[in-house]
Parts: sequence; C-alpha cells; structure tokens
Amino acid sequence: MKQWELQCSRCSAKLPFRYQDMKCTCGGTLLVNYDLEHVAQTFSKTSLALRYPSMWRYHELLPIHDPSHIISLGEGWTPLLRLPEWESKLSLKRLMIKREEQNPTGSFKSRGFSVAVSLLKQAGATKAAVPSNGNAASALAAYAGRAGIQAFVFIPMDCPSLIVDECPMYGATTVLVDGFIHDAAAIIESGRIEQGWVNVGTLKEPGRVEGKKTMGLELAEQLGWTFPDVIIYPTGGGSGIIGMWKAFLELKELGLIDCDMPRFVCVQEEGCQPIVDGLKRSSGGTPPIESNTASPVGDRIIPNPTGMRVPNPPDLELLLSIVEQSGGTAIAVSKAQIAQATHSLGSEGISSSPEGAATWAAMLALCDKGWLRPTDSVVLFNTSHAMKYAKLGASAAIPIIRTYDDFMIYRNL
Repeated sequence: MKQWELQCSRCSAKLPFRYQDMKCTCGGTLLVNYDLEHVAQTFSKTSLALRYPSMWRYHELLPIHDPSHIISLGEGWTPLLRLPEWESKLSLKRLMIKREEQNPTGSFKSRGFSVAVSLLKQAGATKAAVPSNGNAASALAAYAGRAGIQAFVFIPMDCPSLIVDECPMYGATTVLVDGFIHDAAAIIESGRIEQGWVNVGTLKEPGRVEGKKTMGLELAEQLGWTFPDVIIYPTGGGSGIIGMWKAFLELKELGLIDCDMPRFVCVQEEGCQPIVDGLKRSSGGTPPIESNTASPVGDRIIPNPTGMRVPNPPDLELLLSIVEQSGGTAIAVSKAQIAQATHSLGSEGISSSPEGAATWAAMLALCDKGWLRPTDSVVLFNTSHAMKYAKLGASAAIPIIRTYDDFMIYRNL
C-alpha cells in the first residue's frame, strides 16, 4: 500500500486517504492505517532517543507527507509526574499524572489540532470550523492563526468565559450558541457548504485522533517502552481513547512493546454519561463502576460545561468496544467529587481542569471499590489547567445565536 490509507474500525474496509468524511458505508469510523514496514525503517527506540522532545518526534506515524506543512507551537512531551506518597496511601504500585495542561494552548487539544491544522495546510484549505465545549475552540483558533487559516468556533454559551475570550485573541470568529455542543455542530453542518468550512469536529477528519495518539506513544516511551496497567481518562467525544488504543496497537505491531494492553477507564460527569450507560446496556460488557457521591463543597463546585459533556459521542460503539477489549470500565463522578479533587490536586501543586480532576475522583472511587489492585501501575490524564475555568463574566462582544440563520444575520451586521 501507499505510506498510509484509511481503514474502517468496524468492517476493516480499506480506502484511499482523504481529509473529510470519516464514516464508512457500514457506519464505522475511518482511521489512518500506516505501512508499518515502511515506518520501521526509520522508527526505532534508538532513533527516537536522539530526536527533539515534541510530539512530532513520531512523524512517521502522523499523516503529513511534507514537513513544511507541519503547524507546530511546541506541543507534546509533557511531564509524567509520579506521586509516591499517594501510592502508599492508596496501596498502588505506581500512580502518575500526565500533565497535558502544559501544552501550548493549556490543554491536550493542542496535539489534535497541530495535526488537524497541518492536514488543512497540506490540503490547501482556507477555512475551518469546530463545535466545542471550550478547549478545542481555543486550540483550533491558535493553530489556525499560526497557519494563516480562518477559524470559526461555535461554543455553548455556558462555556468558561476565559476560554471564550481566548479565541478572538487568536483571530477566530467566535460565536456563542444557545444550546449544547450538538447544536453547535448542527450550525456548522448547515453552513458548511455555503461558507466553505472544513468541519474539524471530533472524528470529522483524520488529524485529531492521530494527534491525540501521540499521548499513547509518548507515555510508552516515558515508561521505558512498556504500558501502564490502567489509564484513567476523562471522556467526551472519545478521540483520545481511540487514539491511544490505536497507538498501542501500532507499537505492538512494530515489535517495540510486548506486554498486555492497559485497562482503559472512561470518566464522565453525572448527568451526561453515555459510555457508562452504554456499558450497562451491553450484554457482554464490563459493568461500569458506581461512584459514591461526595458531600457538597460549597463555592468550589465547578460550573457546566466540562469537556466530558458530549451526550452523543460520534462513535459510541467503538468506544465501548475499546473499553470492553481492554478489560476496563467507565465511571461517572459528581460535580462535588470533581470540586474536591480539584482542591486535592491543587494541594499537590497541580493546576487541574474539571476534566483532569474528574480522573482523580474516579481513581479514589475505583480504589474504594477494590477495582484498582495493589499491583497496578496507574496513569491519570490532567487534560487542561484550572485557570481556564475561572469564574468571570463573558465578553459582551461575543454574539449569542441559536441557528445558522442567526449566524448569517450576525455576519451581515
């Protein structure tokens, strides 16, 4: 085959590479499939050890054929922090936090949009749009600004105001939507053809999964070319779970790692838990873990939304399959638990987003239930830093819309 193509995650059909329309006719998601024999010619433990510490050190496993198209702000190679005192308290073999808040736009979204915008540049696209609960919007805005591509971001109006105000700073056309993320996505689809937008929403193009995949490649390298026993990850649309699972399979096929796959734990927020509910419905599924709701903690309770608030993940079937194959589970935690976890991580010197704090809350619940074992090596992902979620008023300059027609009225004012 060529250096890469697309392969359906459901029926395994193989198709030529393309930049949009990531659904197979069977309904499965199309993912990038690499010629790993070709990759292995230059991709080795020895060669990687000599490379610059960014996610682009893994360029053979990213679908960019011309390095001049790469749009980078220095993303990746984030710290993996070990917490030995908590290992003793919780009787865990090893407990680590992957500090994705140290990426250029303050969140893990930098990885996905570095690749997605590089693909836009490679394809000659000039406009891109994304529906987002927050961090994806600011990441697209920053990387599109770097690339000279017009960005249009559509954000639910209860998104944290600092994230909203960050987007126009990077030059993005920024609009608040009176609704949820799927309402924002509907607006983009309504105007996509007329406006000439490339929709870079979750699983709408190949780059975001591939960028998120580098979290898995990096984690394996930082752990001395092995996998942790458990990965606890805040899950909304699920591209990070899909990407890391894909990364681990590629590393095993390349012969760089020979150990069991990690057990994936998808963490969601109570009230918006499609993966938790999906596992309950699955006849052969791994039962989700029930979390004990903590007592309220007053003003520390974080507002909606979080990046986990995605009622309809683009490929729920694929996410459930990954969790089940890995022997993992899913768990929903309350706002009170998230707020308490934010405080606990802050006491450790870690600025954690609500999503990152949710992984800490989930880890405590999994320890209480005995699901985590004393022999387990556990990695939590802190996906963004806390200050993006500070409670400030939204800028009066940001318009609020309900439909694509409202957007056109705003644009013509």
